[in-house]
Amino acid sequence: MRQVIAGLVVLMLMTGLSPAGAWYRPSLSPTLSGIERTSLYLLAGDYRRALETCEQEIHNRPSAETYLHLTYVYQAIDAYLEQLSRDESWMAVEQLYLNLAYRHTEDLVDPSGGLARMAKEMIQTSVRQQADVSAAMAVRLNKAVSDRLWQEQTQWRNAHPTTWWQAFPDAWLR
Repeated sequence: MRQVIAGLVVLMLMTGLSPAGAWYRPSLSPTLSGIERTSLYLLAGDYRRALETCEQEIHNRPSAETYLHLTYVYQAIDAYLEQLSRDESWMAVEQLYLNLAYRHTEDLVDPSGGLARMAKEMIQTSVRQQADVSAAMAVRLNKAVSDRLWQEQTQWRNAHPTTWWQAFPDAWLR
């Protein structure tokens, strides 16, 4: 958790944001690319917005890269859930479930409920299926690019086995 907070502070300092004013300067959001916004959401653990940003990037600019970015986020959710399960962090699983389930203020008066372990199974089944679908789409668009990105992703996962899901591979951000 300390690493996440430190990463957010560093990111805010690098972009000229102060922690107090970060959320009151919406004009800065458009200056970030889709992959940069998704990276920030991954770092914050806001997987719903990470998914939405990837989906918007596919809508705006469909490519093997954008489909694999989406695949990566699905797999990041899966790996994060596995880590939470190993740590028996069921409160965090429930928080992830809420992050993925709630989209609008009306969701606050119509909560979806659910037990954390059931939520883990439901989310993992869904993200694994969707990761397979988006990966297949990426291969159909450009197999060579897909193969390269999978290699970069594998290297990143091997280098960061317990935290890879918190960010995209460095090579993707260049």
